[in-house]
Amino acid sequence: MQMPETLIEAIRYFSDEQTCINAVAYLRWEDGSPVCPKCNAAQGERNHYWLTTQKRWKCYACRKQFSVKVGTIFEDSPIGLDKWLTALWLLVNCKNGVSSYEISRDLGISQKAAWFVLQRLRHVLKDTTVIPMKGPVEADESFHGGKPKNMHRSRRLKMRVAMNGYEEKTAVFGMLDRETRKVRAQVVPNVKRETLQRAILDRVGFGATVYSDGWPGYDGLDAKGFIHETVNHVEEYVRGQVHTQAIENFWSLLKRGLNGTYVAVEPYHMDRYLDEAMFRFNHRIGHTDSTRFAQALAQVVSRRLTYKELTGKEAGSC
Repeated sequence: MQMPETLIEAIRYFSDEQTCINAVAYLRWEDGSPVCPKCNAAQGERNHYWLTTQKRWKCYACRKQFSVKVGTIFEDSPIGLDKWLTALWLLVNCKNGVSSYEISRDLGISQKAAWFVLQRLRHVLKDTTVIPMKGPVEADESFHGGKPKNMHRSRRLKMRVAMNGYEEKTAVFGMLDRETRKVRAQVVPNVKRETLQRAILDRVGFGATVYSDGWPGYDGLDAKGFIHETVNHVEEYVRGQVHTQAIENFWSLLKRGLNGTYVAVEPYHMDRYLDEAMFRFNHRIGHTDSTRFAQALAQVVSRRLTYKELTGKEAGSC
């Protein structure tokens, strides 16, 4: 299926509702042939007939109706696919992200609806691969968020924690594989040795070379099956191949979006903004705007995120 190459082409291409339906169907089902989500009957096994006025199919086997949105991140959304796909195009191709206020103005929907749309799309961009990094790997920690002294008193009180202190910033830990040029990052509760090294053990293959700064949290990696080299940023930033410049480049891009576009991100939602930044970073080489969009659109299946889950008002929310 031929995808548009530019934003103006995408807006024109997806302005037709049937074209949007065909695009999503093509990427979620083989050859675009629908499969009933109720009884899993495929087109070749049980014929489905198309309800033209309702823009959906009806299955002969179970007699249930289903649309292309069922079983995707678009399910139960009254917003048209033309607006969903335009928002997805902007999200994956704008280098510093796109705010809900901008999406609200551009698509003609409320800011609250635009925020929900973007959060669901970020959920789609989540990297679920479990293949360990082979290295060399750069590891580094970063902190994001504002200072309590610059916040309103009510917000400062919400951030109070035990030990008479504040959770001033959200700790994030990331690793970049120099071989694949891809990054993996996650929100961590702290930057203690146990936390950082557990993340490295989970995502980096044994025997790999790990480069880090002089933070004590990385001490002892040699004894756990890694080749560990450090660079002391007090004295130098690069010593031959020993540096963390690449992962710090990712932190720079992330902070540019968080500080310039999103301005204030709650720690509870930080992981989704990380997923967004990682997707753009990991698909920057060998991809165009069109292929990056197609890759994101192919991931919309089996991804659901309700408003209660998003806001933490439902048990088992992420």
